[in-house]
Amino acid sequence: MAGPRIAHATLKGPSVVKEIVIGSVLGLAAGSVWKMHHWNEQKKTRAFYDLLEKGEISVIAEEE
Repeated sequence: MAGPRIAHATLKGPSVVKEIVIGSVLGLAAGSVWKMHHWNEQKKTRAFYDLLEKGEISVIAEEE
């Protein structure tokens, strides 16, 4: 004597292609954020050395 059949969602294993695509997208996003941060730091360093070379700033403390 079998009862009424109920449709249940069947659980599947992880999709390899989906995992690769998600990992790639997250990796590219994180890499882009890191690269933009690196470029901003380079810009600050370059500006500092340009000002130092022009003589507008000095790294030696002035004596009073």
